[in-house]
Amino acid sequence: MKRIGISTVLFFSAIALSGNSDSQAQPIGSEARYFGEKPPGLTPKVFEPKVVSPEGLFESGTFTPDLKTFYFTRANGKYKQRTFFVIRYDGKRWGPVSETPIRWPQFSHDGNTMYVAKKYRERVGDRWSELKTPGDFLKENAHGLSVSLNGTYYFPFFKKEDNGHGNLGYSRLIDGKYENPVKLGPEINQGDYIAHPYIAPDESYLIWDVLREDGNGQSDLYISFKDTDGTWRAAQNMGPLINTNLQESSPIVSHDGKYLFFIRGNWHYRKDGSRYYVGKQHWVDAKVIAALRPK
Repeated sequence: MKRIGISTVLFFSAIALSGNSDSQAQPIGSEARYFGEKPPGLTPKVFEPKVVSPEGLFESGTFTPDLKTFYFTRANGKYKQRTFFVIRYDGKRWGPVSETPIRWPQFSHDGNTMYVAKKYRERVGDRWSELKTPGDFLKENAHGLSVSLNGTYYFPFFKKEDNGHGNLGYSRLIDGKYENPVKLGPEINQGDYIAHPYIAPDESYLIWDVLREDGNGQSDLYISFKDTDGTWRAAQNMGPLINTNLQESSPIVSHDGKYLFFIRGNWHYRKDGSRYYVGKQHWVDAKVIAALRPK
């Protein structure tokens, strides 16, 4: 992400504008919250607001905690490659949409840290800092990460002995330094292509996508709950309303705790035999998580 010349100026201008927008303290009105879309019930539905998907090419996105900025992707159609965008709420309306160099950001629960790939930025006044690295513990990370309220990273890491399939683990901040990755147990690390974890703010549950024999043929969403003694319960498939014969992946719960977002999609083939992925973000009431919690 380090560039020189005009690209650098444009990049940090975008970061500064993002900081100005996100720093507003006024609550967002219900008519603008989630673009005014009707909230889902316990059956997932496609999240595709027209303001970000006028041509039906919206793929997925992430809100800042104050719901005033939305980073998202469009793919396929006229977009030969996945393209990244941002849209902001100015207190009266959403827009305009603009391209951004920021790819798949995540945000701390207080909105003061932006996680981008293996690095992060901190809010400095109404701007964002330059990229920083939390340490070498993420060197084998790939396919997503999630950070709890106390700063513990959960992420898939890949070693040669894993044959490319990965394991979920975590790293805690101890005496100002992140520890080496700690691999989670077999109750979680079963199956192939383990990826895209979401850790609850209080670390009470973990959701991720994985291909398992008891699944539906492609990756499904699984959840594990942490017991009071700190051990993780056996993973549960999140059930037939969440998981289908398509590919479910990339779970994330909204910062207000109300909705679970995830991507559902499938692979398609061109005439030349090459394939491409078409996925759509879905959302569902987060009560589906409480319903799976052991009594």
